[in-house]
Parts: sequence; structure tokens; C-alpha cells
Amino acid sequence: MIGEIYYSRKFLLHKPKNYHPENPGRLWIILTAIRELGLENQIVEPLPIDEAQIYKIHDPEYVKRIRGLSLNGGGYLDADTYVNQRTWEVAMLALGASRLATLSALEYGGLNMALVRPPGHHAGRRGRALGAPTLGFCIFNNSAMAALTCKEETGEALIIDFDAHHGNGTQEIFWNDPEVVHVDLHERDIYPGSGDVNEIGGYNARGSKINIPMPHYSDDGDYIYAWNEIVLPIVERVKPKVIIVSAGFDGFKGDGLTTLKLTEIFYSYAGVTLRKYPLVLILEGGYSSGLKRGFPAFIMGYEEDKIKRDEGQPSYETLKVVEEVKDILSPWWPL
Repeated sequence: MIGEIYYSRKFLLHKPKNYHPENPGRLWIILTAIRELGLENQIVEPLPIDEAQIYKIHDPEYVKRIRGLSLNGGGYLDADTYVNQRTWEVAMLALGASRLATLSALEYGGLNMALVRPPGHHAGRRGRALGAPTLGFCIFNNSAMAALTCKEETGEALIIDFDAHHGNGTQEIFWNDPEVVHVDLHERDIYPGSGDVNEIGGYNARGSKINIPMPHYSDDGDYIYAWNEIVLPIVERVKPKVIIVSAGFDGFKGDGLTTLKLTEIFYSYAGVTLRKYPLVLILEGGYSSGLKRGFPAFIMGYEEDKIKRDEGQPSYETLKVVEEVKDILSPWWPL
């Protein structure tokens, strides 16, 4: 079942002055897919977050910096990340959409989406997180807001991040929180440079942060193997009331920013294997083919329960990574 789709035309107002891969055109691709899937009637206009809520995930000084830069006309936070005069308003609305999608999933079930910009999973408490060189196009952490909402309502949260880049901001925000399990599949040795297998959480939260750094040029067979061996067993162990999916589609073959070679096969498989759980899909990366083909594949997998079986076999490098992760996590997870 497809639930609420939180989207606003205001998300198009966060835009660069010159070319930038994170631009409003990304949402036009998404909306085309929504129309082709016949889901236009599921779209709901979100409301912005109550400002008091944002201070539960971000430091007041960072929030003040974003608001001030935006209200003064904008500029660049760093080499990757821009702010314009509407960014403050739009980013607060994105947090609100993420919160509302979570509440909808908790109450009604199904796949609920926050089709938001700017993205968020690289944004830590004070901006840059875990030594990252930039904010990686992100402003406020939408997935963290969804997880916070879920935790406030149920006492716990499970995040699965399959964006090609590590969700360093999300990991940092919940580093010492054992009630938030964060599973992150990403391409190794690329931006932001974090997400090693040994990053398992703070002293009182060890084992709650699971990183699976996938080899360069990984394909469907590699990702599906890691998914089956690590992700799904953790999901079954947690048995969450809702799963928050930090959904980046930039790992799709040809999307442009990574070497990964995923296709509709992996994304539909992910959708099918999570379909017995209510989901909150928070849009992260994806810039061309990933949004055109990976995004609808995930939705159709969740909705139609159709798996394509030509995923292939994992590489030797993937086998090694998966075994290393399982060994490191063995004190907490019987994988």
C-alpha cells in the first residue's frame, strides 16, 4: 500500500545561481515517476517543523548560521553546499514533511514518502560531521528528524541508508543512542570518507551503528548479497514498527557521482523485502538515471511484490566485506 506522499512546490525554491547537481530538476524527475505510477492523488502539502524540534538534532549555533545566511540572501556554506534566500524556509518544510511522513506510517502503515530538498544525511549536529570536508549538498538532517519522531512515538528507530555515500551526519547525531539502529550501505573510500566497518557506535551504543562499505563497481549481486546477509537479519531481529529509509538512488549505474552499477533489480528487491513493514522514504541523493529508474523500481517492488531474479553473484571483495562486518557485529547481532 502506498500511503501519503509529502511534497511541496516550495522545495523547488532552494536552487543554485549556476549549475549544481543538487537542483530543482531532481524533483521534476521524481514527479514524472509519481505521475507515471498513478500516485498523484497521494500527494499531500506538508507543514514546516516547529522550530523547537530542530534543536533536538542540530546545535542552535548551526541553525542560527543557516537562518542568518539565508535571510541575508544566501551564499556558499562550503565548496559543495549552497544556500539561497529561500533555503531556511524550504529546509524547515523538508523537516516537517519528514516528521509527517513518519507519523503517517506509524498510524496508517504502508509506504509513506517525504520527497524533499535539500537533502540531509550528511548534516550533523553542527553541520559537517565526522571530519567530512563539506556538508555534501545537505542543510538539515531530514532522516534524523524522522528517526527522532519515531523514537518519541515508539521508543526506538531503525534507519536503513542505501545512498551511495555514507550518512555521516545521521550516524553522528545518533552515535551515542542505542535506541536508534542505523544500517548504512555505501561505496567505500569516496565522499565523505567515513563509514568504516569499525564504526559501531559510542560506548553505550556499541553495535547500534552498522556500516557496510561496498567495493567500487559493486552491482546488484553484490548489494543483494550484503542485503540478505546483514540488513534483513537485523530488520528481522529488531522487528521495527516503522523503517526509515534514507533513500539515495545515486548508486544506479550511470547516475554520475559514483562507480556503483546498481539497476532496477536491487532497488525493486529492496522494496519487496521490506514490504511487510511500514516505511518512511526520505529522499537523499540521485541525480539522473537513479531517480528515473531506481526510484520507481523501489516503489513498484514494495507495492507489487515482484522480484527480478537475475541479480548475479557477489564478488570476492564483497564476500570479504560481509564476513568482516558479521564478525565485528557478532557480539550484538547473531548474523
